[in-house]
Amino acid sequence: MSVSITITDAVKRYGDTTVISDLSVQIGSGEFFTLLGPSGCGKTTLLRMIAGFNTVEAGDIHFNEKRINDVEPSKRRIGMVFQNYAIFPHLSVRKNVEFGLRNMDFPRKEVRDKAQEFIELVQIGRWADQMPDRLSGGQQQRVALARALVTSPDVLLMDEPLSNLDAKLRVEMREVIREIQKRVGITTVYVTHDQEEAMAVSDRIAVMKDGVIQQLGTPRELYHRPANMFVSSFIGRTNTLDGQLTVRDGQTHLVVADADLVIPDLPSAADAVGPVKVAVRPEEFVLDTAATTGIPAVVDHGVFLGVNTHYFLTLADGTAIEAIQESEFDEALEPGATVFLDVKRHKVNIFDSAGEHNLRTRAAAEVVGS
Repeated sequence: MSVSITITDAVKRYGDTTVISDLSVQIGSGEFFTLLGPSGCGKTTLLRMIAGFNTVEAGDIHFNEKRINDVEPSKRRIGMVFQNYAIFPHLSVRKNVEFGLRNMDFPRKEVRDKAQEFIELVQIGRWADQMPDRLSGGQQQRVALARALVTSPDVLLMDEPLSNLDAKLRVEMREVIREIQKRVGITTVYVTHDQEEAMAVSDRIAVMKDGVIQQLGTPRELYHRPANMFVSSFIGRTNTLDGQLTVRDGQTHLVVADADLVIPDLPSAADAVGPVKVAVRPEEFVLDTAATTGIPAVVDHGVFLGVNTHYFLTLADGTAIEAIQESEFDEALEPGATVFLDVKRHKVNIFDSAGEHNLRTRAAAEVVGS
């Protein structure tokens, strides 16, 4: 049975240092929920508080209606998958998966069948009687996942589970984890610093910085409408420009790098007239070689990557930017060429001068701790 997790005003301190301060969040039953942020932001600390490995100095954590602050980790009905797999090297794959069942009140005669069910679920049946040192990293991670799930926990906690794998295996295993989580329907809290990985597996993501959730939302929401400049720069690649916002004749004008752009759908513009920060994803630039107006830029170099070509350019004010364009067979911009850029104006994000609020979503953005 999956449970919902409610964290209310949670505080974690180490001596005089407060790592997490008054953090509140609700995680739905059966949800794949990811804590994302740079090293030292508090994401693993929060995961360990949920697991019971770290104490909670203030606030409450509930599984459904049950307060678990003082419940021992072994009695919280959690499954845990670690970065280093933590599987037993002296036991076969089958014995590793059976281990948790043999240490609980599970009918002995049913242990093998139950373990086999999850061995097949994670597709390691052919290695069931092998020792772990005969397995690849991805196969060992599947063993760890099967062992965590076989005891039918209420919550699955995963701490950087793919960081020790190579790039190809990471992509493969994140698909495996997502598919199995959905099939089992277990509430999952996942910790990573890899934003692409987070977007690939998550229902919702909490982006953290200095122990504070900066934004909580779906991958699509975080990418297209980041709450602040930190989220914008952490989720995907972005170009940050200085701009000047004005309202003339009922229209919002953004002056950026010597170009005057009319920006639609910016209801809070009148309250933010003046200097602003502008975030433009590389794919949101429009590069038209025939254009004679727009944002002037000089091509530094281009990188052909098959479907797309990545151009690196310098604006008139010296700002370096990246623009991604669909590749053409016989069209490439040479270094030193001068071009004019437009932007997909309904997509560009504009922030106040401090970069703390997105003017497009300020009223509606789901921001915690701001």
